[in-house]
Amino acid sequence: MAARTTTREARRPVRAAEPAATDAPPAAGDGLAAPPALPLGRLTELRIRGLGAIDDVTLELGDGLTVVTGETGAGKTMVVTGLTLLFGGRADPGRVRANGKAGVEGRLALPADSPVWQRAAEAGADPDDDGALILARTVSAEGRSRAHLGGRSVPVGVVAELAEDLLAVHGQSDQLRLSRPAEQRRALDRYAGAAHLALLDRYREAHARWRQLAGDLDRRRSRARELAQAADVLRHGLAEIEAVAPQPGEDEELDTQARRLSDADALRAAADEARVALAGDVTGDLGEDLPQDAGAALAIAERVLAASDDPTLVMLAQDLADAVAVVSDVAGQLATYVSDLDADPARLAEVLDRRAAITALVRRYADVGEGVAGVLGWAEDARRRLGELDVSDEALEALAAARDAARAEVDDLGAQVSAGRRAAADGFAAEVGAELAGLAMQSARVAFSIDSDPGAPGPEGVDEVALLMAAHPGAPPRPVHKGASGGELSRVMLAIEVVFAGADPVPVMVFDEVDAGVGGQAAGEIGRRLARLARRHQVVVVTHLAQVAAFADTHLVVDKSPDTGAGVTATDIRAVDGEDRVRELARMLSGLADSDTGQAHARELLAVAATARG
Repeated sequence: MAARTTTREARRPVRAAEPAATDAPPAAGDGLAAPPALPLGRLTELRIRGLGAIDDVTLELGDGLTVVTGETGAGKTMVVTGLTLLFGGRADPGRVRANGKAGVEGRLALPADSPVWQRAAEAGADPDDDGALILARTVSAEGRSRAHLGGRSVPVGVVAELAEDLLAVHGQSDQLRLSRPAEQRRALDRYAGAAHLALLDRYREAHARWRQLAGDLDRRRSRARELAQAADVLRHGLAEIEAVAPQPGEDEELDTQARRLSDADALRAAADEARVALAGDVTGDLGEDLPQDAGAALAIAERVLAASDDPTLVMLAQDLADAVAVVSDVAGQLATYVSDLDADPARLAEVLDRRAAITALVRRYADVGEGVAGVLGWAEDARRRLGELDVSDEALEALAAARDAARAEVDDLGAQVSAGRRAAADGFAAEVGAELAGLAMQSARVAFSIDSDPGAPGPEGVDEVALLMAAHPGAPPRPVHKGASGGELSRVMLAIEVVFAGADPVPVMVFDEVDAGVGGQAAGEIGRRLARLARRHQVVVVTHLAQVAAFADTHLVVDKSPDTGAGVTATDIRAVDGEDRVRELARMLSGLADSDTGQAHARELLAVAATARG
């Protein structure tokens, strides 16, 4: 991984050394050696411009664990803010620098089977030349925000939707979320596995169907008189339409027939004149003074040319023979048209009456321009609505039976979901407890309280779920947000994330000072577990603890310095390795980067972390 920074003056890129490859076997005990990471994808580059104290910074990101450290107020959290903004988070114009515009760009490398590609393609996004997916977000000082995906402008909601499959950000607010029973229930359902989640989806569908049927039945019973009147109006309209029985397209066909019948004499005269011009007087009733017809003239010309020895004229004669055939065919069709032309006044009256009846229906039941199609659409919708308005005893009994059957399905699926939660609760609590023991909370015990009320099924089941914790032996189990301090709650959240790490498909995980309020041995164990998460995910951590930073594959330092040219504070981000990294860890430990004691402690931390990583 590397960091490249740019402020008002050009700076040379600062690149960190790549972590050395190792073929060492997995370490025993709680070592961190592991198989290669799953190909979930990763963020390869992040550029932040004009956000908070950051002028222009580009980070080239790699695999594994990346830590971001620096003095308080230097702008470490802006890295997390930039990531959150990039992936559809709320835009805060107060973060925009004085230049009036902030921007974040990211480059994602994703496997071909990632679900993100399909959604990106639906939004019109295209991969970059190297196959990466480019995201961009800009925010103005006035609060206007724009998002781009794969070179296309998209709604911010599209990017936020993609973020569900790409990024998980954990900070102090997540500790508050973890305190909510609904979040604890979701965590337990997630732990129970894919089959349980599929069962829960079936339950949700059944519950929605039951509530819809029950609401429909209550509505019909409470509004019986009103619904019956509305049904009478629909039945009257359907009776009118069925009495006329219009057919699709009939209004246009009637218009054509009416015009033909009204103009029958003029149409006959025109057709006769054209037929005579083409074929002459085939009946002998028109006298001998008619001009020569087109068919005869063409036939004479064809015979003259055909008698010639010139090949060109012979070919033209063939073309004339074809023209004679066409003229003869058209003349025959005109004769048929004339013979079929109906001038019956009674038929005309019948067509006009039919058209008037259909026009009346169109005026009542169709929108302007829809014609018979609008009438038929109204009738179809009316038949559907009649089914919903039926308040007869038979209809209400059938609806009540359907409601009861749906409730029985809800009860059955709810019992299965509840059983699945109870079966998963002990295993989940045991695994979280084991992680807490490694986080210097050996005496803590966690358990789930599941209270079921089959008589009151809700959208998520029949259970009230609470995660309880007893901080030490003899302490009564209490809701985790009441039984744990801030630092302990951070560790509980981290323990849950580690338990879920193997199944979580999100490729990028970000932790913003989740180690607040933690120190000593617990801090080192947090670093160990974050490194474990980084075996399968790309993990970015903002931390103030050297014990955590020592486990990083890449260490980024945020520096704050005055920009005398602009009169504002500027932030640089640089990658550190070797002695520079030792000095940064020493600063974090003692506040003095050049302290011999601090540097000795820093080297010791790096050695311990290297050993733990196998």
